[in-house]
Amino acid sequence: MEIGKLLEAMLQSGKAPSSQDRMRNALNLDKMSEMFGGTPAQAAGGGITDWLSGMLGGGRAEGAAGQGSSMLGDILGDVGRAVGGQKNLAVGGLGALLGALFGGGGKSMGGAMGGGLMALLGAMAYQALKKSGHQAKAPLGLVEPQTNREADELERQSELVLRAMINATKADGRIDAREIDRMVAKVRESGANDQGQHYMMTQMEKPMETDELVAAVRGKPELAAELYAASLLAIEVDTAAEREYLDRLAANLGLPAQVTQNIENLVGLHPA
Repeated sequence: MEIGKLLEAMLQSGKAPSSQDRMRNALNLDKMSEMFGGTPAQAAGGGITDWLSGMLGGGRAEGAAGQGSSMLGDILGDVGRAVGGQKNLAVGGLGALLGALFGGGGKSMGGAMGGGLMALLGAMAYQALKKSGHQAKAPLGLVEPQTNREADELERQSELVLRAMINATKADGRIDAREIDRMVAKVRESGANDQGQHYMMTQMEKPMETDELVAAVRGKPELAAELYAASLLAIEVDTAAEREYLDRLAANLGLPAQVTQNIENLVGLHPA
């Protein structure tokens, strides 16, 4: 199933208007633009690949070394060393996500943006756990799968993230027919096949499945943190019901308060 395309549709649906701002905050794009000479379109070379290369330590990044570093740059360097080099990092999806965030994300990218979301969620989980003093493993979404088994596991994790995002949208009541129609339209725009469209509609119409999601990530703190981060991108958190849902989710996932606070700080979500 084309989970990447479904994740892309979820991000572009407009269900949570703040989702793109939160992803920009997590990536610290304003600081990255300053460090590396503007956006990819403005910087010398003009391409996402060149811009990411600079962030990873080549070219323009050397001239920016005294200006500090970005969360993503630090994590990519850290994880790259742990997995045998930057060549093993999933930078393609990140490039698509960066391009969408700089360009408004209006055009379907064949699921590449969904892959970028998994890389971003992995980076956020890694950072939040490490900053809280926990030993964090290199997240699969941020590392290119090396075997069919790893590719299948990434697909499974991507589906759990999608289900968690849809589940969060039900926190303040049932999704109405108009919202379902809008989401299905975005799924069609993404190029997903009939199976993907039916899957998305079924997921949106079914009751909440918080217990099933929690059970699926038990004993996997990195993946649990990713599900929490994904939920923050799916809803505005502007109602008491949504705040209560997130608090219950964090407790059931077994995430320490410091970890969830770190994730909320990364996306720029501040308590009222």
